[in-house]
Amino acid sequence: MALEVVHGASRNRNAARALAKQLGEVIEDGTVYLGYPVLATADERVEVDALLVSRTHGLVAFLVAGDVPTSPESQSDAIASQDRLFAVLEGYLSRHEGLRKGRSLALVPNTATLFPSPPPAALREAEEGFYGELGDLTDWLADLEPITERLELNLHAALQRVTTIKPTKKRSTVTKAGSRGAVLKEIEKGIANLDRWQKMAAIESPEGPQRIRGLAGSGKTVVLALKAAYWHTTHPEWNIALTFHSRALYQQIDDLVTRFTFEHGNDRPDPERLRIIHSWGSRGRPGVYSMIAVALGETPRDWAYARGKYGMEDAFQGVCRELLSLAKTRSVEPIFDAVLIDEAQDLPPEFFQLVYRFTRDPKRIVWGYDELQRLSEAAMPSTAELFGTGLDGEQLISLEAPPDGPQRDIVLPVCYRNTPWALATAHALGIGVYRDEGLLQHPDEPQLWSDIGYSVVHGQLSPGESVTLERSQESYPSYFPDLLNPDDAVVVRSFEDRDAQDAWVADQIKRNITQDELDYDDILIVLPDTYRAKTRAPRLQRELERRGIDSHLAGVNTSTDQIFQPDSVAIAHIYRAKGNEAPMVYAIDAHQTAASFNAVTNRNKLFTAITRSRAWVRVTGYGDRMKLVEDEVTAVRTNGYRLRFTIPTAPELAQLRHIHRDRPEGTEVAVRRATEGVSTFLEALERGDMDLYDLPPDIRTRLTRLRVDDQTGADDDDR
Repeated sequence: MALEVVHGASRNRNAARALAKQLGEVIEDGTVYLGYPVLATADERVEVDALLVSRTHGLVAFLVAGDVPTSPESQSDAIASQDRLFAVLEGYLSRHEGLRKGRSLALVPNTATLFPSPPPAALREAEEGFYGELGDLTDWLADLEPITERLELNLHAALQRVTTIKPTKKRSTVTKAGSRGAVLKEIEKGIANLDRWQKMAAIESPEGPQRIRGLAGSGKTVVLALKAAYWHTTHPEWNIALTFHSRALYQQIDDLVTRFTFEHGNDRPDPERLRIIHSWGSRGRPGVYSMIAVALGETPRDWAYARGKYGMEDAFQGVCRELLSLAKTRSVEPIFDAVLIDEAQDLPPEFFQLVYRFTRDPKRIVWGYDELQRLSEAAMPSTAELFGTGLDGEQLISLEAPPDGPQRDIVLPVCYRNTPWALATAHALGIGVYRDEGLLQHPDEPQLWSDIGYSVVHGQLSPGESVTLERSQESYPSYFPDLLNPDDAVVVRSFEDRDAQDAWVADQIKRNITQDELDYDDILIVLPDTYRAKTRAPRLQRELERRGIDSHLAGVNTSTDQIFQPDSVAIAHIYRAKGNEAPMVYAIDAHQTAASFNAVTNRNKLFTAITRSRAWVRVTGYGDRMKLVEDEVTAVRTNGYRLRFTIPTAPELAQLRHIHRDRPEGTEVAVRRATEGVSTFLEALERGDMDLYDLPPDIRTRLTRLRVDDQTGADDDDR
């Protein structure tokens, strides 16, 4: 086992790397944080150059001095600096219950100051702490007291600042052992720790761009909020923007950033320097787009204009394209020092190119996305497509990083939100693994399955190969199999009609609240149809009201920035639910997502709805199309929540994207009418009421040409 090195925003990167190399040669366990954490008192911020957490050596905080102190005053200052570091560290750690033993700390922090050459004897012989060269450190480390595994875990939780995100709910009303409320209480009382990938993504700070990939529930939003707070505390002079696509994320992100900033700097974030803003903005609240428009001297376009000119789906891309065209013709003065982007998979390349132009060098742009959670059929653009290229075609942004430096491309493979059974079901439905007609879509790179936590049971991850995948045991926390079972974690129900579905859902929610010991805000109902949500929700709300249950449609009966309320069940359409989560999720009207028209977008909506769940999900719908969904979910369960399919080749992938491309809503009516006409024609042929020669000659010629073109295309595919 090697020492893990996490590269934070070090004041002296070269000295920090040399220290990490030296420690790695003598220590075989633990983690060394470079330039992290930031420690604060009520009056000042105290930086630490490196911090070692090791089972063998306990906790060691390092200061790296630029010069050797020669005068008595400078030597006293060196001692005072280390004493101050010890005091602040001791005070911070004592706030954490898991690090106390009675009235005292359960461990003694160790402090060390490193000099470029031997310091005076007065420092070397100091009674407390270490003062010396890097080469003298080994013997001193060997004499330090070890700590227990529990203390090591608690130390990481305290230093990573994530103890603050543990749920604030006490669930004091839970009284029944084994109830859903009791299960949630067990899940939520665990110590919050960043895993090794989250730790790297949240703390590592390259001088330039960084990409963070991961599944829904892998911690991308928490990581971005923690990084924003860390940068804001270490560089209070920076103008930082943390932006997102779904307005409903505002409340969650603002709360996270505020708590993390308090942990780092003992103060609230400065809203003029750290802005938590929507990607677009609105009349009453600025966004990244609107800030850039103002910086260019332009009036930001609003939703009504964009929808009228570019349509519902392309509205934001259209206004960003307009602004980008203007920016390319003008001299641009950057307005951001760093930009962090959540939900990047739902934002157009033009937005990224605007952000690039308006972010100062070295372009500290961090974007997090889930490549398997897109709500359209388009592939995630490459880095060159996102940010554009230079005059010579060279990429403007590179994600290459030195082996001993901060990583620029990080994958988060562990999913803490979704059970492995819900996630496998969502992916199976999303790409059509057990669909009778075959796959609907597939990621560009087969290796992505391994990156996001699937292991290969049979076959190999290569185009054209049959493969069987399952969630690896390392890709989810142990509390899921310990506390939940697959048959209850994922339930699918098909009904005769909407009324029967709504009645069942309302009955189940009544049971959740009165018997399962769940709270109102533990429940989320997701509607797949965005445009008809305002007329659809009241029907379900009436069923809930008959059972004495209050509910609200998020963004209509509440603020656009708020999803949950303490005494009301949340109902949200898919785009408003996106980015949020709840222990119990009802993905209703799922039959709509089985439509053959714009099938990929519809399946992605169902995938997103299922992956809002933190413990249990109920997929419901009615009619014949719901039977298709039910059959596919049953196939997932029958196959032991494994995915069995053949990975498409490049030509097959291109064909899938062509066949299942998104088309405007009006096209659906034309397709349906044409299909009905062709069916009528074929039925007449089969009955003998007409034959091909009854058709006008020009139509016969066009049909023959279509048949020849289709056959030629098939022959080309065979070759």
